Amino acid sequence: MAAFEKADAVIVGAGAAGAVFAAVLARAGKNVVVLEQGPDWQLSDLISSDIWARRLRGSGPAILYEGRHPVGRTADHGWGTGGAALHYSANFPRLLPSDFNMKSEHGRGLDWPISYADVAPYYDRVAREIGVSGDAKAEERWRPPGEPYPMPPLKTFRHGEVWVPGFASVGITVAPGAVGVNSMEYQGRAACIHDGWCGAGCPTGALANPQATYLGEARVKGAEVRPMSYVTRVLTNTQGTRATGVEYFDSKKERQVQEASLVVLAAFASQNPRLLFNSATDKHPNGLANASGLLGKYVMAHAGAGVSAIFDEDLQNYLGSFGYQFVSYDRHSKTSRKTAFGSTFWNTGAAQKPTDVRGIANVRPDLFGKELDEFLKGKARGLARITAICEALPKIENRIELTSEKDEFGFPLVCINHTFDQDAVGLWSAALDEGVEIAKGAGAKEIWPGRGGIAPQHLLGGTIMGTSASNSVVNSYGQTHELVNLYVAGCGIFPTESSANPTFTLNALSLRGAEQLATNWNSIAS
Repeated sequence: MAAFEKADAVIVGAGAAGAVFAAVLARAGKNVVVLEQGPDWQLSDLISSDIWARRLRGSGPAILYEGRHPVGRTADHGWGTGGAALHYSANFPRLLPSDFNMKSEHGRGLDWPISYADVAPYYDRVAREIGVSGDAKAEERWRPPGEPYPMPPLKTFRHGEVWVPGFASVGITVAPGAVGVNSMEYQGRAACIHDGWCGAGCPTGALANPQATYLGEARVKGAEVRPMSYVTRVLTNTQGTRATGVEYFDSKKERQVQEASLVVLAAFASQNPRLLFNSATDKHPNGLANASGLLGKYVMAHAGAGVSAIFDEDLQNYLGSFGYQFVSYDRHSKTSRKTAFGSTFWNTGAAQKPTDVRGIANVRPDLFGKELDEFLKGKARGLARITAICEALPKIENRIELTSEKDEFGFPLVCINHTFDQDAVGLWSAALDEGVEIAKGAGAKEIWPGRGGIAPQHLLGGTIMGTSASNSVVNSYGQTHELVNLYVAGCGIFPTESSANPTFTLNALSLRGAEQLATNWNSIAS
């Protein structure tokens, strides 16, 4: 075992949340070590290919799945530095005020221990620090006013524009989508070239992935990133009152220990609970930060509803970014659907590529061989899509728990048990029905609503925030209630999910938590 110098902070995970914590603590002059289980990707490594890009996605320890709607390894997972944010769509919608008080307002779901007003300044900060393109004024029909985005909206293309009349035909107003993609040169990073390959990473730096933003800044300021480091446990003192570091296995599969004054768990939402469960001691027999018994509980995923259509023109659907062009919160009200409770977020205009999760080939899963080849050659140029992200409520039975199966080092794996309730299914079905009407209003020649099954998107919850150790795992800053120098970062701390892509809120909460930590360092980490 190597002898490492004790760090001020050790951060587990070099994705979006870990990168924010690393940058803020490095700004404060702290000695930061970031442990990443995957390889250390550089922007120069990235190749614009669906096949090559698969190596950026889910890997690492196996995950077991149960329930009627399993949340499998999709493009939402990441492998290596940057995590899923290395190859994400960079869609940056925000939560709205009503998302923070659902329980108080409607008697459903959970309340957040903070309000929109607490998070709003950090949305604006993140937009400035990493670069967001959009039209804040246009969004103010749905949300409180804030700072303008630092860049104008991205250029739009026909495969997004063609849907606008269709939305209008059902009474839906759209606005330019806010995305973490440069519409112009920003802070030394190039403008987007609109080739649509964000899903394979962005070698130019136009995409606001961690390498080009917070993680890159952290490294410049002295943070060490240690790749191929598989963390297995958080270590604690004999009294069980403080974290003292982490145990991990290196690229040679040798056990190592990194001591630190503070520990931040910023791994994927399925792995933070696993680490806390596997760190159980006689003082914390059910896992760290689990006095409430809610560790691993209230796991959520969005119900994605997609409608594809063929139009009688070449839409050049391969152009643009992997993010959306137009969005609408018009169906955000929790009671906007007569038959189901929860929010729906419409968006359209993501660039299309041949294969993989959002691939053109997946529009017609009923076709194979010659028929699929004919479809791709004959109709793919006229293809466009719209997507509705539908909210699912937090349910305690949707959970992450340890299994009897173990990894190669003898530590239990986790199982994610997830089933959408009738409200989520109802929102999904209503969105598909509405999507068909939108396609008709847009003049589509052929329409395919994705009724083959609900596609769970974005894993959230499992380490939810709340007001005390009796009702949650962490407080609103991500600080665990039971161990003052142990933090959890990422969308696992969301107590509800809204219908918005989570990364913008994840970044805002991480910035808020990291700055609270840096400001109160002496009372927390000393």
